[in-house]
Amino acid sequence: MHMCDKSTSLNKSRSLWAIIFVATLFCVTGKAQPKGFRPVSDLPTFKKQFATQSAKVSSIESSFTQEKVLTALTEKISSTGKFWFKRSNKVRIEYTKPYTYTMIMNGDKLLLRDDQKENRINVRSNKLFQQINQIMIDCVQGTVLDSKDFNVEVFEDERTYLLEMVPTSRSLREFFSTIVLKVDKNDFTAASIEMNEKSGDSTAILFKDKKLNTQFSDAVFAF
Repeated sequence: MHMCDKSTSLNKSRSLWAIIFVATLFCVTGKAQPKGFRPVSDLPTFKKQFATQSAKVSSIESSFTQEKVLTALTEKISSTGKFWFKRSNKVRIEYTKPYTYTMIMNGDKLLLRDDQKENRINVRSNKLFQQINQIMIDCVQGTVLDSKDFNVEVFEDERTYLLEMVPTSRSLREFFSTIVLKVDKNDFTAASIEMNEKSGDSTAILFKDKKLNTQFSDAVFAF
């Protein structure tokens, strides 16, 4: 693979990850029961509890580590960064190592920026972004299990809920085969996300040092 092809693939992957990250961070699909997990026995109670706990989160600040597996490469690509969220619809994702890349969503506006350029997007002007924005709202409100964009199955172990999400909409199916989200039982926020692309590439993100409902300036989300 040429270096320019590798760079193009990585940049496309970063953009897709950043956009889908926004939609799935608060969510919790599937052909087989995940190893070590069992199906949630009382789904209505879980749905109610998920919605109630999600409503209590007004802001999140977190670090993350990411491992990207590209079918064209033999080694994993590791990176780290920071994440900020504030209701409603304010998100900043900032990769810091080994490259710098920033995504900011503020209402209907989306900014994607790397070392060379930045793109500003009106979410309302793009059907896919509108769809993703609705998914994010469903996830934050705890109503994602009623979403028409995914078939969702919910599993659990002693400490974690696992939501396996299979896209049903054509636009999302073009990119992803499954999205698997693990959610901490103690606060109902994401512990990790695994996104499996149609190409065979996959991305796994682990969140750590999460701080909920802390105060930080809206300048974090300024373009």
